[in-house]
Amino acid sequence: MACSEGALCSGGMEVLTSRILLRPNDLERSLRFYEQALGLAIYREWGTGASRGVVFFLGGGGLLEVSGSNPQPPSAAVALVLQVRELAVTRGYLAEHDVEVEAEPEMKPWGLIEMTVRDPDELALIFVEVPPRHPRRRG
Repeated sequence: MACSEGALCSGGMEVLTSRILLRPNDLERSLRFYEQALGLAIYREWGTGASRGVVFFLGGGGLLEVSGSNPQPPSAAVALVLQVRELAVTRGYLAEHDVEVEAEPEMKPWGLIEMTVRDPDELALIFVEVPPRHPRRRG
């Protein structure tokens, strides 16, 4: 593989961008959840009805596409991890928007404060706060 000048060459493929693709059971219900209950900003949207799709910003360059449909529930082996500045503020916001918390904020043995909620299809959303003295902040 030839590398262009200034490009990082690892010998593998060069991934330019990425996003998470979510195919929910009920598209409109999931779009309402991510836009209204979580308050995620929209990056782009297209189509109408069953062919509608929306891509949301996740922060840090991350994107979440919600489009199409799938009758199967998401795998328990998959979770969406969202780092927030202040978990207490996030917890309050979610309560105001009637989002049920499955696991309340808790300091984990690895030093992060985590809280879990579920989206309408039961996908785990793990909200994480990195405390000021955690090594990830001192990197």
